[in-house]
Amino acid sequence: MGGFGRYLAAALAARIASEGMGMAVVMLALERTGSAAHGAFVLTAWLAPHVLAAPLAGVAAARARRPRLFHAGALAGFATAVATLTVLLGRAPVPLVLAVAVLGGSCGPMVTGGLSSLITGLVPAGPGRDRAYGWDAATYNAAAVTAPAAVGLVAALGSAGPAMAALAASGALAAILAATLPYEEQGAGQGPGAPRAGLGAGLAALWRVRELRAVTSATTLGFVGIGSLTTVSVLLATELGTPGGGGVLMTAFAVGALGGSLTLGRVTSVESGRLARWALAGTGAALAAAACAPSTAVAAALFALAGVCDGPLLTATLRIRAQYAPDGARTQVFTLGAGLKMTAASTGAALVGVAADVPAAALLTGIAGLLLAAALLHTLMAAPKPGRPDRPDHEGATGTSAGSATTAAGPRTPEGP
Repeated sequence: MGGFGRYLAAALAARIASEGMGMAVVMLALERTGSAAHGAFVLTAWLAPHVLAAPLAGVAAARARRPRLFHAGALAGFATAVATLTVLLGRAPVPLVLAVAVLGGSCGPMVTGGLSSLITGLVPAGPGRDRAYGWDAATYNAAAVTAPAAVGLVAALGSAGPAMAALAASGALAAILAATLPYEEQGAGQGPGAPRAGLGAGLAALWRVRELRAVTSATTLGFVGIGSLTTVSVLLATELGTPGGGGVLMTAFAVGALGGSLTLGRVTSVESGRLARWALAGTGAALAAAACAPSTAVAAALFALAGVCDGPLLTATLRIRAQYAPDGARTQVFTLGAGLKMTAASTGAALVGVAADVPAAALLTGIAGLLLAAALLHTLMAAPKPGRPDRPDHEGATGTSAGSATTAAGPRTPEGP
């Protein structure tokens, strides 16, 4: 298996562990304590550190003298925390369990954006790298499909404890595979004499580089809606006369997203910003139609269509981050972007909890509106300012170097620098 093949295996294993945690933690808490709320508190402690840990993780990864050891160690810490929670949840004092969850969640940014940032050191610039980001995006969608199903199956055959243990094993496999990747030899990290980006370099790049600012703002707004989609799907299925059909709707969305990332996400002839706008607008339009669906079957078909439209969004986002992030802050840009999206999704989930008494069709229409607004926001923010040349406005972004993908000459293209 080549270097990129091993990367995909490591990314899929890590993201299966991450995607399965939400269901497994709640199931295990319910099994051992009789209270799903206990699991919700642990899950909150697991998710909360993501956005705070993201810039720290990015700086640490960029400054690590042995990047391979750092990434493998972060994944090993993630897996160890899952294994420890498997043993302690419902058995040990709550403060200890929450502390372990916080520590494990602090490794989360390296499972998402941190891993994706390695592709620039594994695949040469050009169409091949663009396709590589499509495959990377597919690992997120594949994990979203398989992880909940695998957790549910293992728990049904035995208990939630073995399901959590399986997630820990998946995380451990990811750490082992990450330790064998060749990116360190291919210059993925900074050289000994390269300038070190500060803690705020990633945030500065996200704000100063027009393309990064546009895609980060748009996806963050869009994920306020996506974060509430699971809850709304349950409410919608119930209103359509199919209690328990929310899982069918979300599975349709996830399968559609996987298909979209493997097909539309591999298109390299469309500019990444335009692809992101189309993805947001298409997802919003499909969900708006689903709000008017007369049956769960029709809603499922429209959710699948929404997923197909959503699939290329992550691919486009990853390409933009890789193309425009300054070298010294690249990992920070990836981890911060992922952390902001996760925080937005958590906000969306909380908001729909407050508005749970509103008709599901109205809530789904609101989600669609957020996605359409996100597409419009990207259009407005990505447009060059009047009177200025159509090029990245990244001058002054912290950490840009001569070898960056965002030097004054503009972003790299497949044909050359």
